[in-house]
Amino acid sequence: MKHLYLLFFFLFVAVCSGQEAKANGDIDGFKLYPNPVTTGQVYINTAQNAPKQVLIFDVLGTQVMETTILGPELNVSDLDAGVYVLRVYEKDKVATRKLIIK
Repeated sequence: MKHLYLLFFFLFVAVCSGQEAKANGDIDGFKLYPNPVTTGQVYINTAQNAPKQVLIFDVLGTQVMETTILGPELNVSDLDAGVYVLRVYEKDKVATRKLIIK
């Protein structure tokens, strides 16, 4: 069963990466830390430091969180421990990363 979840996860990441190429590219200066998250807070810094729309998906591709942040701090304390896909939109750019919550 774990192999099936991994297959779905990698398929989802591949689809996300393909869609990302349609946008105008990766966000300049994108930094996500700490990863893995242990404190319930994750920080997202970019070169423009503009408001960001953040989407988080579980390994099955189900959206588990959607929010807009104005600063660098994102509260993920409501999420269970596990592996997630984080997608960040800033202006006309997008970045997709793996997010691990312990």
